Amino acid sequence: MISAQTSYLIHLPYNYNPQNKYPLLFFLHGAVSVNVLSDYQTVQENLGGWNRFYTKYADLNNVISVFPKGSKKYNWMNPDDGFFMIPDMLKQIKKTINVDDNKVFISGHSNGATGSFSYLMKKSTQFAGFYGFNTYPKVFTGGTFVENIKNRLFINFSTDHDYYYPPNANDDLTKLMKGINADYKEYRYTGFPHWFPKFDESEPAYQILFKSIKDRTRNPFPKDISWEFDDEKYGSIDWLSNAKLDTLKSKATWHKELNFKITEWLKYNKDDSLTVEKVKKEAFNLKRKSGKIEASYINNTFSVRTSCLKSFYIYISPEMVNLHKRVRVYVNGTLYFNQKIEYDKKLMLQIFKEHRDREQVWINQIKIVI
Repeated sequence: MISAQTSYLIHLPYNYNPQNKYPLLFFLHGAVSVNVLSDYQTVQENLGGWNRFYTKYADLNNVISVFPKGSKKYNWMNPDDGFFMIPDMLKQIKKTINVDDNKVFISGHSNGATGSFSYLMKKSTQFAGFYGFNTYPKVFTGGTFVENIKNRLFINFSTDHDYYYPPNANDDLTKLMKGINADYKEYRYTGFPHWFPKFDESEPAYQILFKSIKDRTRNPFPKDISWEFDDEKYGSIDWLSNAKLDTLKSKATWHKELNFKITEWLKYNKDDSLTVEKVKKEAFNLKRKSGKIEASYINNTFSVRTSCLKSFYIYISPEMVNLHKRVRVYVNGTLYFNQKIEYDKKLMLQIFKEHRDREQVWINQIKIVI
């Protein structure tokens, strides 16, 4: 049996009091292909240098900072082997540190920003918002289903001299996000290259980020959910759980692919000058067949429509329904469930052990087989 281990550094607010709960921010480093897993990390390598403004504003705003260490094989971008790390680290941290479950965030630079975007696309339940500096907004291990952003927030801090992702593509992504009414915002900084955090002029971006953390709180029981996936490991979002694909079915007419073409890319030539290269790229890879679910609830009634799915679960909370009345679930216009819900203590404990989430508490579940 082969095993591997790595470390993550936690920086607590100076006035940390275990009686109080605190926001938490993960920072995902870039350059994953040249990093290696490490048994320990130092304060100097994480809290200074390019991360100096994270440290400054985390201290000013009483935010817990967490700096994980990834590698070429185990990281948050590509391949998928290390994608479990951030949720598992969060679960470990919650065992000993008082974290505000509704104020957990992810940020990163370069490959780390791509990782932040990937958690938003694939596994966003435990997080309130996502940020990226010089982001390549794409899932490299499967499809990029951008409507998933409608469940959370993403703020992208980009620059116009970035070889990693071109400004014209960021413009088209912003248009796409506006078209679906996503909670997405891009801030463009002119005259700066990919390593924007190195410059003192990046400080205003961190002020925006930490103001967002202060203002943003996760809604653990959203009224509306839209979720698409092509890997059943990522078939869960908030109160929709463990959805299973049926790729033999035809897509529903409302199940559309969202994509755009990239025609220009910035590239350094042999003289180290930035030039424009003509390209023909699809912004997102959509190679595998996906399933999609859209759901909402009101007055003890859940309304769900599905595409290319065979089953899923609905988690139930007393914050969502009146337990003294029947709960009804309609799927694609058909009534699938019409009963009262009782507490299942065994299931409650099982789900809590998985995430240690004290705010998003589920008392039972409804299984729907289509």
